[in-house]
Order: sequence, then structure tokens, then C-alpha cells
Amino acid sequence: MQVSDGMNYAPKGKPMPVVKEGEFVFAAIALDHGHIYGMCNGLIEAGATLKYVYDPDVEKVKQFCKTFPYVKVAQSEQEILDDEEVKLVAGAAITSKRCELGLRVMSAGKDYFTDKAPFTTLAQLEQAKAKVKETGKKYMVYYSERLHVESAVYAGELIKSGAIGKVIQVMGLGPHRLNAPSRPEWFFKKEQYGGILCDIGSHQIEQYLYFADVKDATVVRSQIANYNNPEYPELDDFGDAMLVGDNGTTNYFRVDWFTPDGLSTWGDGRTIILGTEGYIEIRKYVNIATETGSNHVFLVNQDGEQHFEVSGKVGYPFFGQLILDCINRTENAMTQEHAFKAAELCIKAQMQATKIK
Repeated sequence: MQVSDGMNYAPKGKPMPVVKEGEFVFAAIALDHGHIYGMCNGLIEAGATLKYVYDPDVEKVKQFCKTFPYVKVAQSEQEILDDEEVKLVAGAAITSKRCELGLRVMSAGKDYFTDKAPFTTLAQLEQAKAKVKETGKKYMVYYSERLHVESAVYAGELIKSGAIGKVIQVMGLGPHRLNAPSRPEWFFKKEQYGGILCDIGSHQIEQYLYFADVKDATVVRSQIANYNNPEYPELDDFGDAMLVGDNGTTNYFRVDWFTPDGLSTWGDGRTIILGTEGYIEIRKYVNIATETGSNHVFLVNQDGEQHFEVSGKVGYPFFGQLILDCINRTENAMTQEHAFKAAELCIKAQMQATKIK
């Protein structure tokens, strides 16, 4: 697993199949972002069968086949969409093109699983909502910084158990390593990647909605800047925002592209969750200046101070739940409303953002 570059971060867990081989077939279309590897890993570990891959870029397909050598290379997107055995399509297209791919997938009678951010405009969101209503198919989103991080999964379990009482605030830090030479051209074009709050800010907003049990929220203030990358004038290398939820909870988050080269991983992602009876800190990818690895959860409540190291101990239940949701038409992995609300708020945060530099 690549740990130095977040674009190619693809966690691997223990296989926890919820279906038998061949019982749930999926395909991968659009390999523009490396998150497609993590999406496929998660589904395969949960028992899904990867049948096809398609991308017009032959080199991307060749690399994908090195990781998944048994996959069949489709000659066109349509070949996949016409195959009735394929129940779900996973895609990591250029951000601005994720919606149009999803519309085609759902029109073909299949569920869609896209990398975050799922949209770059509110118009795309409305198109997707209409298509979901028309077809009854799912438009699910890979919010990987919660769904594919064991410490975040475990923190969610602690909150549900009442370990910190009622959540009243979530603070998130989402620094990433830029590693500009490895990035594709589209990554630096705002119309295509959506801006920093729309892009990596989507992780932060989704986590807030989940941890604080928020159904809707207002973006009180948001800011963006390009502090240190004048050669990429359309890049936001810094962004932050403050939200207030419909249940009175609050959220502050900061995202940036300033991970120093000396950090052992691509970003020191952290989340602090304040409750009425305690608080939780999640140190997702590194516990700096120690050799204790990733996935640390710190809990402070009436019972005292506790530290949990949960790598390899929790797993990634989302993927199995998603497969069963597709089969049973349930919403246990994530509701459609939740996936769309996180997308809406990250777009609004970007649209409303004051440019401070």
C-alpha cells in the first residue's frame, strides 16, 4: 500500500465476505484517481467479484491489471453496461465527470459507487437525485477517510455506545501531501477538480454529519487560499470552514496541501469529537515521532483516559453492508440522503468561500 501519496492510498484488510464467489459481480470504469484501487479492494474483501475494467487509457488499464490480473478488459464502457450480470459499477473519473458516468450507469440498471467528491456543481447533484428517483438505483460515494480507516470506524462505534454522551462538536484536520509532479493535469484545474473544500473537504463534512448525527447543516463561513503554489493558479492549497448542524452541533475543519516531506505518511489526519460526557481524538495515519503506526483512538470520559490501537482489529464493514444493500435494496451502509447531503455541503462551502490569498 502506498503511504507517501494519498492519491494512491489503497487500504487492504482481512477478507470478510458477505456473499459467495460470483454472487455479486461488479466492474471498474474510469481509473483517473488511484482511489479506485481501494474501492475495488474493499468490495473484493467483502466477497464481490470483479469481472471487468474499462478506461480509454491503455496504460492505466495495464497497471490496474497488474493488481487485479484476473479481470477482463472490456473493449468499451457499453460492453460493461450491457452485461446484466454486473450489478454495480465502481468509478474514479475526473471529478467533474463523475456525475455523467453515474447517470449512464444508473440508466443501464446498475448501482453506482464513485470516488469522492461525487460532484463539482449543485446542478450535477440535482441530476443525480432525479436519476436515483427515476431508476431506484444507488449513487454511493467512497468517503474513504471514514469508511476505509479503522480508527474512524472504531470511533463511530464508541460514539454509538454512548462513550462520550451526546456529540456537540467535531473538529477535523485533513492535511495531504501535494507531490505535484505525480498529479495529473486535471488536478490543477478548478472546473475539473472542484476546489479544495469540494474535494478533500468532502471527507471532513461527511464525517461531521456521521459522528454528530446531523441531517442538514449551514456553512457559516469558509475560506480558501493559494499560499505557496503560484505556478498552479487554480489550485487551492489551503481551505477551512465552520458549519452548524440542524441539531445545534458545530463543525470546524481545515484541509491543506502542506504535509512536509519529513512526515512518514501522506498526511497527519486527525479528528477530535467533543461530547457532553467526554471526548475522542482519532490519529488516523500516524502517531508522530513514535513507531506505533496508524489507527490510534484516544478516549477520555468518566472512566479515565484510554488509548486504543486498532489497526487490523476492526475491519471495514461498509463494503459488505453496501453489497447487501444493493442485493436487498436496504440502506445500512449509508443512506442516499447522507451521501448527497455531504456532497451538497462541500459544494456550498466551496461556492461561498472567501479567497484570502
